[in-house]
Amino acid sequence: MEINRYSKRVTQNDTLPAAQAMFHALGLTEKDLKKPQVGIVSTGYEGNPCNVHLNDLAIEVKKGTAKKDLVGLVFNTIGVSDGISMGTPGMRYSLPSREVIADSIETVVQAQNYDGVVAVVGCDKNLPGALMAMLRLNRPSLLVYGGAIASGSLNGNKLNIVSAFEALGEKTAGTLTQAEFKQVVRSACPGPGACGGMYTANTMASAIEALGLTLPNTASIPAVGNEKKAESQSAGEHMRFLLEKDLKPLDIVTKKAFDNATTIVVALGGSTNAIIHLLAAAHTAEIDFSLDDIQRISDATPYLADLKPSGQFLMEDVYYAGGLQSFMKYLLEKGLLHGDCLTITGKSLGENLQEVPNLNPGQKVFQKAENPIKKNGHLQVLYGNLAREGCVAKITGKEGTCFSGPAKVFDSEEEANNAILNMKVKAGDVVVIRYVGPKGGPGMPEMLKPTSSIMGAGLGNKIALITDGRFSGGTHGFVVGHICPEAAEGGIIGLLKDGDSITIDATSNSIHVNLNAEEVAIRKNLWEPRQAHTARGYLRKYAKVVSNASTGCLTDI
Repeated sequence: MEINRYSKRVTQNDTLPAAQAMFHALGLTEKDLKKPQVGIVSTGYEGNPCNVHLNDLAIEVKKGTAKKDLVGLVFNTIGVSDGISMGTPGMRYSLPSREVIADSIETVVQAQNYDGVVAVVGCDKNLPGALMAMLRLNRPSLLVYGGAIASGSLNGNKLNIVSAFEALGEKTAGTLTQAEFKQVVRSACPGPGACGGMYTANTMASAIEALGLTLPNTASIPAVGNEKKAESQSAGEHMRFLLEKDLKPLDIVTKKAFDNATTIVVALGGSTNAIIHLLAAAHTAEIDFSLDDIQRISDATPYLADLKPSGQFLMEDVYYAGGLQSFMKYLLEKGLLHGDCLTITGKSLGENLQEVPNLNPGQKVFQKAENPIKKNGHLQVLYGNLAREGCVAKITGKEGTCFSGPAKVFDSEEEANNAILNMKVKAGDVVVIRYVGPKGGPGMPEMLKPTSSIMGAGLGNKIALITDGRFSGGTHGFVVGHICPEAAEGGIIGLLKDGDSITIDATSNSIHVNLNAEEVAIRKNLWEPRQAHTARGYLRKYAKVVSNASTGCLTDI
């Protein structure tokens, strides 16, 4: 079997001498031109700790391809630091960057005729962007996760990125001095790696590992250390196997595989962003997977991992507890995973897990299925007059399951942040942040700054927050996002006024505003579309074509 089926178009075609001349300019020999070519895409760049080390890992992947007589060729695509852009207008570019990443990987691999792909990724949107590209291309591919950051430390306490966000609320509430605040900020992030809790990057790394598109334990191996370097080399070497077997993402990714990925997200207490990304990936793979499937899995899966943001442990603790594979083995033994799903090892998930050690005795990260943190999932899909097309609640059980209160309405995150920091939001309020959806943002920014300020001020179980925007994986508290239809499309969230009575019920999976049909009709007649935040550029194009959150915020529907 020829394993250079794509690259031979340009390396072995005598009518394309200029192409071959350009390969020789790179130092490739005639012998090299007969070898398969593997595109190694890195989202490495210097402006973000999640990504700062990825170019070095890409070089390790390249070493692995060379060991197996493959030509590895490194290229780059973009990334956006959610932690740096959070709470600024730049955050509107975070979710749209997923499409840029997917589009650019597809573009380079198709244009360059690469036979396979290794994606080396770190921050939140890197992972689903690379996943979507791999599914679109459907060439032998695998993903390498850059790993999680080590914990920070201050006065014997572990810190992470959300510690810095919540410190602002603590300072505002008067429980932290300015000097203590600065100490937290300086100590929270000690070096390279993605944010340390079960936030979006670690959630998606775990989900993609459960899909079967990574080498074992990529999600839990720390960013810094020889083990991550060795994994990266192994990924390059493994490409030979994938090419020889012609084993492709769409051979591996099935509806049952998406069930597995969602089960992992729920059992770990993962980010609400995973819902948007899994829906988008399933659509890309042309697999029927919807919000109803998310709810089906959440109903059947106990929440077991005591991980931040709502718990006490970090991804490094998952590693020391035995790693994600050991946790997956436990879930398989409890009948919560489909063991017959194929993976990039060429074996089924169940076969991979047979030789995996059990979770370490005495570990405290994971609860037993018989004594869960919550007997079913923290991700709940709600419907009602406020969300006819659905929305997503992140309910761990620690903040209760029902909330009713008067609306406190803000037409931007900035307005909400100012009100929270100036103590104008009170216990019992339902904070509404609207016009921050995929079209209205545009770009559906994350609301971590307001939720962190609420938590830091000690109001986490006393205030609910609803939005047509997104939440960071670092968000916790009584929060509901992804409200569809969004305000910019005339959704009822855009018609709300201060004082309107809102009820959120995660037991009946409902969200309602207490307005009769006549009042809704009157307000609807008075409603006018708002001017978009941007009149030109990428966000303008994105707003014109993006689908809603309940379909994954896709730009190719």
